[in-house]
Amino acid sequence: MKLEQGQIWQQGDAYYRIVEWSRLAIDYKAIKDLNSREGTRHQVTKKEFCRLIKGGRLLTPEELMAPPPPGEEPIG
Repeated sequence: MKLEQGQIWQQGDAYYRIVEWSRLAIDYKAIKDLNSREGTRHQVTKKEFCRLIKGGRLLTPEELMAPPPPGEEPIG
């Protein structure tokens, strides 16, 4: 899997959005609730980021745009 700017990864109940991708480092935002998009920004090496999201899953644009299940708020 290639890391790209703008990707959103889910690991458990946390979400990680790649804010800025460079050759040696990743700036990402740790988000608890995708609806609010509030979170904290961090900078780590690519290796550290890969360890962070190991076992997680990449959310597809379709998942972000899909209507929520009944009783839940939309993600995007």
